[in-house]
Amino acid sequence: MIATAYVDTFASDNLPPHEQWPQFLFDFPELQYPDRLNCVTELLDNMVRAGHADSPAIYGYQGTWTYAELLDKVDRIAHVLREELKLVPGNRVLLRGANNPMMAACFLAVVKSGCIAVPTMPLLRAKELTVIIDKAQVSAALCAADLKTEMEFARSQSATLEGVLYFNDAAPDALEQLMATKPAAFEAVDTSADDVCIIGFTSGTTGMPKGTMHFHRDVMAICDCFPRSILQSNADDIFIGTPPLAFTFGLGGMLLFPLRVGAATVLLEKLTPESLLQAVQDFRATICFTAPTFYRQMAPLTSKYDLSSLQKTVSAGEALPAATRESWRQATGLAMIDGIGATEMLHIFISAAGNDIRSGATGKPIPGYQACVLDEDGNQVPPGVVGRLAVKGPTGCRYLADARQKDYVCNGWNVTGDAYEMDADGYFWYSARTDDMIISAGYNIAGPEVEDALLKHPAVAECGVVGYPDEERGQVVKAYVVLKQGVEQTAAMIKELQDFVKQSIAPYKYPRSIEFRTSLPRTEAGKLQRYKLRSAGLPQGKE
Repeated sequence: MIATAYVDTFASDNLPPHEQWPQFLFDFPELQYPDRLNCVTELLDNMVRAGHADSPAIYGYQGTWTYAELLDKVDRIAHVLREELKLVPGNRVLLRGANNPMMAACFLAVVKSGCIAVPTMPLLRAKELTVIIDKAQVSAALCAADLKTEMEFARSQSATLEGVLYFNDAAPDALEQLMATKPAAFEAVDTSADDVCIIGFTSGTTGMPKGTMHFHRDVMAICDCFPRSILQSNADDIFIGTPPLAFTFGLGGMLLFPLRVGAATVLLEKLTPESLLQAVQDFRATICFTAPTFYRQMAPLTSKYDLSSLQKTVSAGEALPAATRESWRQATGLAMIDGIGATEMLHIFISAAGNDIRSGATGKPIPGYQACVLDEDGNQVPPGVVGRLAVKGPTGCRYLADARQKDYVCNGWNVTGDAYEMDADGYFWYSARTDDMIISAGYNIAGPEVEDALLKHPAVAECGVVGYPDEERGQVVKAYVVLKQGVEQTAAMIKELQDFVKQSIAPYKYPRSIEFRTSLPRTEAGKLQRYKLRSAGLPQGKE
């Protein structure tokens, strides 16, 4: 490890033991980085110095920010973090906001100032935020004003969160007003390439969040792998899409990748299939990132829009059905770029583009990564055998103070929790999730977390939650519910339970299908047999 720049060493103190790390690969020249590295200097300051000062960096319907204007905002925010919030290098900063220019600037400012960004999904409730704040020992938060209610409630429950500033706000104490008083230049903290700069939280099958820790060199590595080899992006590209910046899929595709090549991104909130297509037309976007759900919904609408600028479309976040890929090709003439990534790996590590695409397959390991399929004992299996997907490369899993590190890393490989098979040509074919995670419209939802929310309703005796196949979303959350004696099994009760879940955890996690049962299948030891629920009949009470 290179000497850290951090005064607050919480992150490095809570890395897993080095013997539990995966093997890292830096075989390519472009993956060789200097020992002292601040990724924001590389992605923003150096791009301005390289002649992109007047190039568009972020597009939106409210206006355009050039690279120079983005740098100005980032540096002023960094001064606010240091001078108003009194943060020191290594402190964790929670970030909350939809995809908009200020959210992007806040992320970059946190990292440039030597702090650690902890992005969170806008839909998370205070209860979920509090767990993240406590686990990462978050010192401060930058939050969009429209998310203030849940943020303030979480703040009241936290022992570590001291300073919260709101942006996209005209209040006298809002971030924009504080920024206006600060200098337009900030010297990036001289961080080590191995200093943690992001803690991305993901949910496991227990619903307990896992913090994935990524270094400055990891950020550069994802920018120099998938975009270079698969997208082959350049400064003329305009990126657009739906994944939130709080998802590493969105953080890469919507911000980091464009900056790396001097390209532009379109950041828009609350997109629908129609408004995304309209935005592609309006901004002449060339590269689109979204989940298969959106592509399925957009395909029949494409004839209404001028999509002639669109050159590449990337699908990730859930399995891409062959029918969706084909309908998109017929509608647009574009061959879909599929990919699988993980929060633990930071971004996509298996993909294919152009003539290398094989319909139904996710693709091959991208240059810089290796992959294989393991059996339950950790041994590699031959082509044609379904097993556990394992991958290694320049990025990898390092959980924040979490015993599950030993489950994710096996003999140097990152074991993703996906069941795959590899064919004789080295293509990887998705089979299923190997745990109880439900992937619905690109969102990862832990079934036990939904169960916990349902069980808090006074009418629920017991329940089991699984993913159920759905043509539009890939999967939907389905709940099998045993009601307490005397409670009637009615459509009104289904609606009540759904609304109850929406109010207690992020709304996208609610069960879209509920089926009432008189009992649930369990082992003799009392363990719920979810596999029996997954194989049950057609859903009832589906929205």
